Amino acid sequence: MRLRLGNAFSHVFLFGWAVLTTFPLLWAVLSSFKSDDEILSDAWGLPSALRFSNWSRAWNEAHMGRYFLNSTIVVAGALFLTMLLGAMAAYVLARYSLRGMRLVYYAFAGGMVFPVFLALVPLFFVVKNLGLLGTLPGLILVYTAYSLPFTVFFLTAFFRTLPTAVGEAALVDGCSHWSLFFRIMLPMARPGLISVGIFNFLTQWNQYIFPIVLMQGEGSEKRWVLAQGLTALAVNEGYAGDFGGLFAGMTIAMLPVLLLYLAFQRQVQSGLTAGQLK
Repeated sequence: MRLRLGNAFSHVFLFGWAVLTTFPLLWAVLSSFKSDDEILSDAWGLPSALRFSNWSRAWNEAHMGRYFLNSTIVVAGALFLTMLLGAMAAYVLARYSLRGMRLVYYAFAGGMVFPVFLALVPLFFVVKNLGLLGTLPGLILVYTAYSLPFTVFFLTAFFRTLPTAVGEAALVDGCSHWSLFFRIMLPMARPGLISVGIFNFLTQWNQYIFPIVLMQGEGSEKRWVLAQGLTALAVNEGYAGDFGGLFAGMTIAMLPVLLLYLAFQRQVQSGLTAGQLK
């Protein structure tokens, strides 16, 4: 009896959580097709017609297309560097017993709890002295450094769960350490890589404080990322009364995240539970 009540409560709780999570997203998508009068007079109703002109105004007039391209370039570059460097560091920390490895691991773990706001001022001057202030490459390097601690921490635990016999057999057969990592260990760690990759994508795609601090200088508006552009759109369109364009811009910013999760949701679940199953 208690077990049934517990299962019923958990199902009701999960259903309520699903409604609270999906309803705001669905409401924002539907509102992106409404006119301003429909949004103000019947906020919870369905749109009378699909007004794709809202999306066109947000993409062209509010320059969301440019910001979308900038975000894609920055996140793609930062995600590639983060996953490559993070996986290599995590593999070495998990598989090799060298002097100072524990200290390096704790340094990465400590980077996860270091407040970002304490590093903004010195980070600004470091990027400025490198000549990368207000540039996309500078933002890529900062995103990479910011995401590495969590990536190394997560993947180190994941690489430790992989069977050592496979790697030892490959080395006996003449496989080099370089080939062992790229040809054997990385494919075996695919669930963990996808999981931490999606988490990094979400963090980097929605990043706001770093672009605000580092995107300075003349003409920096052309190199804004999507979070900055969406904030500017919210301010400008809010005063102009173009709420349809505002919701269209919000939907444009949300779509890549939703599509990515829908495409890799099984891999995310398997990556999160792989350590427990082993």
